[in-house]
Amino acid sequence: MGSEYWQERTELLIGKDKVKKLKNSHVLVVGLGGVGTYAAESLCRAGIGELTIVDGDLLHPSNKNRQLIALESTMNKPKAEVVGKRLLDINPELKLNIIQEYIKDDRMIEILDKPFDYVVDAIDTLSPKVLLIYHSLQKGLKIVSSLGAGGRLDPTKVIIKDISKSYNCRLGLFLRKRLRKLGISKGFKVVFSEDKADENAVIVDEPGENKKSTVGTISYMPPIYGCFCASVVIRDLIGE
Repeated sequence: MGSEYWQERTELLIGKDKVKKLKNSHVLVVGLGGVGTYAAESLCRAGIGELTIVDGDLLHPSNKNRQLIALESTMNKPKAEVVGKRLLDINPELKLNIIQEYIKDDRMIEILDKPFDYVVDAIDTLSPKVLLIYHSLQKGLKIVSSLGAGGRLDPTKVIIKDISKSYNCRLGLFLRKRLRKLGISKGFKVVFSEDKADENAVIVDEPGENKKSTVGTISYMPPIYGCFCASVVIRDLIGE
């Protein structure tokens, strides 16, 4: 079979009309680490027709234990560029927009002015995460957010719920607090684990809500979060 049949099995599962719906959809993925990269690839392989990917970081050796694109051959290269090449290698017809920068403040609002069908928040720093969620909701955009994947080992504890029903996640706790101050207490889905993170697996470099820390991770947990995020987008877009 030729390349035109690459979505044959997707079509067998969801039907031609829903494959067309995905092809006509535009999804924004912000953050291309262990979670965001897997989310972006899953969306691409499901046939999303247009993707905008955002990340200003370079690949580092510490990324190798969990990030899809972290290879010896990609070290010190921009994550957004490497992910973009991979996505186009999967689907050369993909409409791809690459934003190689850390977005915040007015720039974030500018990017969100496009009529995205869905937004995936895979940011691991609190302040830009809050702003992305807040401005997305203010603009009426659907968004799914990944909470903390680090410090956990059991993949069967990963679940999807409204932000108001999330628990056992420090990042989620601070996110809820900050969003409540902005008048948001519910209304978007998050991916999180019912497990509490192992406190011994966290090294806090700077204290506070927007703390910088190093968190122990295992190879399969961030990818699971990314796939769960992609599943929310896909199932919502096709009405499942």
